[in-house]
Amino acid sequence: MQSPKSQAFAVSLTLFSVLSSAMCASHYSCDGSLASLLPATSFQSSSHFSDSRAAYFAKLNKRDGGGGWSPESTDRSPWLQVDLQDRMEVTAVATQGRHGSTDWVSAYMLLYSDTGRVWKQYMLEDSVGRIVGNVNPDSVVHHKLSQSIRTRFLRFVPLDWSPSGRVGIRVAVYGCAYRSYVADFDGRSSLLYRFNQKSMSTVKDVISLRFKSRQAEGVLLHGEGQRGDYITLELHRGRLALHLNLDDSRVRSSSARMVVTLGSLLDDLHWHSVLIERFNKQVNFTLDRHTQHFRTKGDGDSLEVDYELSFGGIPLPGKPGTFIRRNFHGCMENLYYNGVNVIDLAKRRKPQIYSVGNVTFSCSEPQLVAATFRSSSSSFLSLPAPAPFLEGLSVRLQFRTWNPDGLLLSSPLISGQEPRYLILQISSGRLHLTHQTSTLKMSEVSAGQRVNDGLWHSVSLNARGLQIIMTLDSEPASTIQLTNYLEPKDKHYFGGCPLSQNKSSCLNPTLAFQGCVRLILVNNQPVDLLSVQQGHLGSYSQLQFDLCGIRDRCLYNFCEHGSQCSQTWSSFTCDCTGTGYSGATCHNSVYESSCEHYRLAGSTSGYFSVDPDGSGPLNPIQVYCNITGNKVWTVVRHNSSNAVRVRGSTQQKPHVEWFNYSASSEQLKALMSLSEHCEQRVAYHCRRSRLFNPWDGTPLSWWVDRRGEKRTYWGGYQPGVQQCSCGLEENCVDMNYFCNCDADRVSWENDTGVLSYKEHLPVKEIVIGDTYRLGSEAMYVVGPLQCSGDKSLWNAVSFYQAASSLQFPALQAELSLDVSFYFKTASPSGVFLENMGIQDFIRVELSSPSAVTFSFNTGDGPVVLTVKSPVPLNDRQWHWVRAERNVKESCLQVDQLPLRITETPPDGHLRLQLGNQLFVGGTATRQRGFLGCIRALNMNGVNFDMEERAKVTPGVSSGCAGHCSSSARLCHNRGKCIEKSSGYMCDCTHSAYGGPSCTEEVSMSFERGASVTYIFQEPFSVIQNRSTTVLTVPSQYSKTRDNMALSFQTTQSPALLLTVNTLSQQYVAIILARNGSLQIWYQLHKEKRPEVFSPILSSLADGRLHRVHIQREGKDVFVQVDHENKKYTLSYDAAFNTMKSLTLGKVTGSDVMDEVAHAGSKGFIGCFSSVQYNHVAPLKAALLNRGSSLVSIRGHLMESNCGALADLSTSVSRLDHGEEVGKDNGLREDDSQPDSAVIGGVVTAAVFSTLCVLAVMTRFLYQHRQAQRTARLQEKEHQRSLEAAYRAEFHLHNSMRDSMQEYYI
Repeated sequence: MQSPKSQAFAVSLTLFSVLSSAMCASHYSCDGSLASLLPATSFQSSSHFSDSRAAYFAKLNKRDGGGGWSPESTDRSPWLQVDLQDRMEVTAVATQGRHGSTDWVSAYMLLYSDTGRVWKQYMLEDSVGRIVGNVNPDSVVHHKLSQSIRTRFLRFVPLDWSPSGRVGIRVAVYGCAYRSYVADFDGRSSLLYRFNQKSMSTVKDVISLRFKSRQAEGVLLHGEGQRGDYITLELHRGRLALHLNLDDSRVRSSSARMVVTLGSLLDDLHWHSVLIERFNKQVNFTLDRHTQHFRTKGDGDSLEVDYELSFGGIPLPGKPGTFIRRNFHGCMENLYYNGVNVIDLAKRRKPQIYSVGNVTFSCSEPQLVAATFRSSSSSFLSLPAPAPFLEGLSVRLQFRTWNPDGLLLSSPLISGQEPRYLILQISSGRLHLTHQTSTLKMSEVSAGQRVNDGLWHSVSLNARGLQIIMTLDSEPASTIQLTNYLEPKDKHYFGGCPLSQNKSSCLNPTLAFQGCVRLILVNNQPVDLLSVQQGHLGSYSQLQFDLCGIRDRCLYNFCEHGSQCSQTWSSFTCDCTGTGYSGATCHNSVYESSCEHYRLAGSTSGYFSVDPDGSGPLNPIQVYCNITGNKVWTVVRHNSSNAVRVRGSTQQKPHVEWFNYSASSEQLKALMSLSEHCEQRVAYHCRRSRLFNPWDGTPLSWWVDRRGEKRTYWGGYQPGVQQCSCGLEENCVDMNYFCNCDADRVSWENDTGVLSYKEHLPVKEIVIGDTYRLGSEAMYVVGPLQCSGDKSLWNAVSFYQAASSLQFPALQAELSLDVSFYFKTASPSGVFLENMGIQDFIRVELSSPSAVTFSFNTGDGPVVLTVKSPVPLNDRQWHWVRAERNVKESCLQVDQLPLRITETPPDGHLRLQLGNQLFVGGTATRQRGFLGCIRALNMNGVNFDMEERAKVTPGVSSGCAGHCSSSARLCHNRGKCIEKSSGYMCDCTHSAYGGPSCTEEVSMSFERGASVTYIFQEPFSVIQNRSTTVLTVPSQYSKTRDNMALSFQTTQSPALLLTVNTLSQQYVAIILARNGSLQIWYQLHKEKRPEVFSPILSSLADGRLHRVHIQREGKDVFVQVDHENKKYTLSYDAAFNTMKSLTLGKVTGSDVMDEVAHAGSKGFIGCFSSVQYNHVAPLKAALLNRGSSLVSIRGHLMESNCGALADLSTSVSRLDHGEEVGKDNGLREDDSQPDSAVIGGVVTAAVFSTLCVLAVMTRFLYQHRQAQRTARLQEKEHQRSLEAAYRAEFHLHNSMRDSMQEYYI
């Protein structure tokens, strides 16, 4: 993360650049017409329809001839080319249709080149190369280039044209002359810029240049000093790396070295611009349009270079022709070092420049014609096999690709009965050569490890005698031994096979090749790909010629939160393993934002990971959630929790203690901003140790806040006043002082209190300075940081005027946006939020009483996602909405309804450009406003304080009326609060509990052989949209997260409590081992051994009720058994794939192994209570869905109340224990009395009391059981209307991840 100074420097450099550009622009314009005066020979085309529609009639606004250019109707790849006669700076183009016709081009692609070969496509954005053209023949459409291009040749390639005519176009080009100083380096040469003095020390450097490279490796710039400073700019594997060190060699270490890398595929024979700006430690490193800001490490501020800077290589001192590293092979132009034009000096042979090797001052252009194979299903190139070669068969080529699989060459061979083939293919990133002599018989060799790395690779095949030799790059050759000589048939197929081809003529065992190929030689004869394009040689399909269209989709990483990007030719994927985030781009946190959410999800106290900023940039924090009743404390611990005793400290040499928390300052700030209240207890005990000097009030001890500022107030008092809590409460031991310790007594005193000003928390350091006197001593304990409440969860507003809305600054969400909120309304429609740009927009609305719509436009046209509910959503109940849009996909979620997903086009506009303001509850036009309540609005991890904004907005009020519209705890254990006209009710559908408030345990007794199995559905089995681009799937909790809870009572061991299986042979199981101890088994990889945890070694098969709660978050497993908490770490962070079933009790079959299988065969005898797995309550499902295909019940089970009885028996045992203690104490007190009558009276009274208590308890148990039966009947009556809805929702059990359900209101 950049420091504030680094950011300020970056901003200042940016402003400087912008101001400089603006000043230059005021004196220099670059928008002149470049094509209007060109001769006819400057216009060329792939073909022309007639002489009157030839290329030289394609000038803008010209009506000569046929009024423009049109290609032949049979031209498969038409193009119009303009030669500007010299390299020019092009800033804009314009197009027009053919005059007097119905011909025009509605979309086109723009290519450019210095030589008329090796073309490059102009891109509007990172992935958009399609330029919008005309809609009629005569209007002119201008397109200003987002960045000017320096080129000589332009090529217009039509993509779409008039639906009522054909291709017809006239063009214009705008720009200005371009002056260039060019040097050509042949890979064995360099330029040395020598200083006037021995060394050059600078605190500011500006280096700029442009380069085009023939190779993926090579040094562009290098300089170093004797004290250890150096700067190196080099190409490595097609990427540009800047090495910079300002540290002295005596302290230089690998940790202080800076290497910053930009770009990819830079050996593409096209120009790239580089700018390096350094001021002290701050550096801006720019390649083309992308800038990296960074700060150098170490203490040095200046760059000291001795003698010279070298460009193009690093010559060995004393040996000018010997180079330390691989030299640059290509061209550089306009090379400036701190204002010095290095190439101009070299060209004029100035003495400051020394040339090593052969450096020329014109750029030699290699004529390397490449072909791009665009389709993984239909691309191919067919070439005739040349005349027999004396030495057999020889094929050579170069290729580059991202795909791990693809066919490079398929050569059918002359054979007898069965066809034979020679096949060269990429398989799983390796190169394989196969000689197939029959369907079942083949010989194969392989080479390389990852040839799909995007770099150019050379492969050659040589058949000599009875051997085929394959050579890849510089690796050792691989050989196949033959039994007969190879005799190719009449054709070779490169990249794939024709779809209509007879299988005996071409065999492709894999996908067609997607990538670039060049330098094809067959029997040492080069293949002219331009002749292939013109139809003079061979045949092809889905190829682009003279252009390598490879793109690095991971270059500017769209994968978030440190996830790893991998790619194929047409797409990229993000690996979220170990990040704590999920989704297509790893945007969504798998953790809750606060302990309050965990409590509302039914969790009990334990260690959890919380992510206060959600999808924001900060990583999750591991905290302890202390959940007691309705109060939840988030506890963040530090490294010094024990009491610290201090002696011998003075003001000059005070005792200093630093506190390191389990979270960074930024994470703690986010946590406290989200919390309603935070505090930290500081216990300070003293004996002749003062906090303040009694004479002048100078602090003798203090603490330091999170910002590093000194604080002199102590626990219980307000900031800014040097006092302690006793001073505020006026109860100090000496009223002459405001702190107990300042009384300077020889007895132990204390100034203990709670610090609660959030802006100053937590305590980062404590300083004690007055324990040097005789008998002076201090002792302190700084407690953990504790926070409670979640300000965002119940931040609600009411909209009661349709024209009213809340306005916030425009969203900054170009690449990723997620928005979530709750709403309730009686209105049939209304806009929840809207943000407009010039063309782009985003909108979420209630489009009908039963439908929510998420729509947006990034430049490719509106995208609309709609989720329809089977029941009305304007029912005055809370409903949850979450919409997300990223560069991979967009989705919409409403409550527990199926998730709606649409994929982003791979070559569409990626950036969402929004302006103006964000309107919540309405639109900019004040139409279709929302009437109702919205709460908990969050966008990209930022919580919106709507209540504060509503205070100054007419038509909107803070809060929302209703029983279910506050944080009051009405429904427990995942119960959902439902508003009624005369109150509320609790929907316990997704709770393992029942009763009016979802607090009564649901229990079942299992006899021998009994089991309950819950069957998970396939992800797509409920609802699936038939569209190929929009999918509707049930929402899911995170597959790397499990939340399991159950209570059980048994005397049997071994026993299987619970097991969850997947179709991929993964499982988690909770068992009692042979000795009754609890074991938790995780099998996340079927090829690896399961991991086993034993949190409790003593026997739990003791007939008592035990509560087990297990939560897995990635690799972390938190286990709570009764009141004991433990944490374990798995070896792998794996997801459960394709859930199969959950079973309680006996398991038949062999899905699990070892002790789990043995325990499963024994089953379970006893009682289960309140069983929950994520959002599934299997016991409740078994009770309410007997006969359903999703719940299988075996053996004899009976509804029980063991959970409630166990709680009651616990209370009774505590009462009995209290009586026994009282009795024993009474006996001991009366032991000294000799009167036996008194003793007998006491015993009699105790026995009588015990009998009375037992009678009362018996009566109470009977009444309680009768009341429970009555309540259960009432509950069934109460929930009869909900059961139908439950059964409907039961089939959508994979609906929404449990952390986001509305079960907890």
